[in-house]
Amino acid sequence: MRFVWQLSAVAVVSVIGAQLVAAVEDSPWLQLVFGLLVSVLAVLVYGWVVSKTERRPATEVERKGAGSAIGRGMLIGVAMFGAVITNIYVNAHYEINGLGSVSGAVGLIGFMAAASVTEELLFRGILFRIIEERTGTWIALTLTGLLFGLSHLLNPDAHLWGALAIAVEAGGMLAAAYAATRTLWVPIGLHFGWNFAAAGIFSTEVSGNDTPQGLLDTVTSGPTWVTGGAFGPEGSVYAVLFGVLVMIGFLWLARKRGNLVPRRRADRVAATPTTLSR
Repeated sequence: MRFVWQLSAVAVVSVIGAQLVAAVEDSPWLQLVFGLLVSVLAVLVYGWVVSKTERRPATEVERKGAGSAIGRGMLIGVAMFGAVITNIYVNAHYEINGLGSVSGAVGLIGFMAAASVTEELLFRGILFRIIEERTGTWIALTLTGLLFGLSHLLNPDAHLWGALAIAVEAGGMLAAAYAATRTLWVPIGLHFGWNFAAAGIFSTEVSGNDTPQGLLDTVTSGPTWVTGGAFGPEGSVYAVLFGVLVMIGFLWLARKRGNLVPRRRADRVAATPTTLSR
């Protein structure tokens, strides 16, 4: 039942929050404020429902060290997307024509903050964490990564390759980031850094979602396997490559720290509550 309660509570905030943020898309400053408020509310609701259903403090979203963890994640996300754009520039065509929309970039901060926070709470905080307890890290990473990728098929310009690319470069990588750090702040920061760099700075499409223009006025063209086409750079083979490399790095760190949950240990963890309740 804890899974149902946790998923329902955060999903309600996510759905209502998304509607509110979308409703003010023509007012960038309101979108910024609403997006940040939705982000804070989602974290508070997650922490509350976890503490009630699991009778423990939600240490994965504790405030201590949150700022530095988010910052580290953002740096990784921006650096990753910068590397992808560099490869598109070298191997296809990416041109900056000047300044785009500063107000658009402001609104995208709120939009991407709300999306990044709610998605990480749902997919890594609830789905991955609980599935990992039952199946171990590897199966949980694979299942939730695939589910995360397939969820992007709902976007206007989505296609199967883009969804599979997201499953690997984002779903797998972000789950690995959580496994390595056992905090949701790093994957939240990484998710936001990647999305905001894509839309808010470099003005490219994000997950085939008809993203508005960001800080720069840019033009991207060339082979779809390099640029990602209408889906955006997340459909580029370079995004998949860098996502896999970062995922491997996080998994190595998780193993070094003893944070990988094997299947046998997961079975024991899952069986423990039943044993104690008899």
